Amino acid sequence: MLYENNSENEEQTYRKFLILFFVGFFIILTGVVLLIISALSSGEPINFGGVILIWPFPIIIGAGPEAKWMVLFALILTFFMFLIFLIFYRKTGKP
Repeated sequence: MLYENNSENEEQTYRKFLILFFVGFFIILTGVVLLIISALSSGEPINFGGVILIWPFPIIIGAGPEAKWMVLFALILTFFMFLIFLIFYRKTGKP
């Protein structure tokens, strides 16, 4: 009886996680599409820069006249992400 209740709670938690994950994914996807449409319709030069992280190797991309600053900012954010990951990894006490 207790095992069945625990299983139901885990299943509900998993469903909530999946719903929130997909809602967040589609919100971000919609925002990116709107930004691309806006940038293409403005007629001004397009600047972008970013880091695609395939653990632990960053792939750095950028285009436009201000791309070097955007890539630098993305690299700084990536460094802080690694730092925060290490801090939380040590706090959990996992080997």
